[in-house]
Amino acid sequence: MGDTSTTVCKQQPGVIVPAVDLRRCEGKGDCVEVCPENVFEIRRIDDADYRGLGMLHRFKQRVHGMKVAYTPNADACRSCGLCVPACPERAIKLTRAS
Repeated sequence: MGDTSTTVCKQQPGVIVPAVDLRRCEGKGDCVEVCPENVFEIRRIDDADYRGLGMLHRFKQRVHGMKVAYTPNADACRSCGLCVPACPERAIKLTRAS
């Protein structure tokens, strides 16, 4: 988990949320390690999400163990941004909550 003593969060929770591009994510977990708010979890890709991927991205998922990052606690995000550069696949963007 990230070090909250050195993290400068920019927003109140719920204003900004991380969006994970499942076509790029390989489930390596760097986002889990750096997030001070426990926003992310790595788990098996949901069947519906898997079916929504193109053939090449389905193959990529199989090669990388069918694991991706999900954001079950997205409403806790405080927009510190540590997850964005931590992701080696550049699969995370911070977006305004809808």
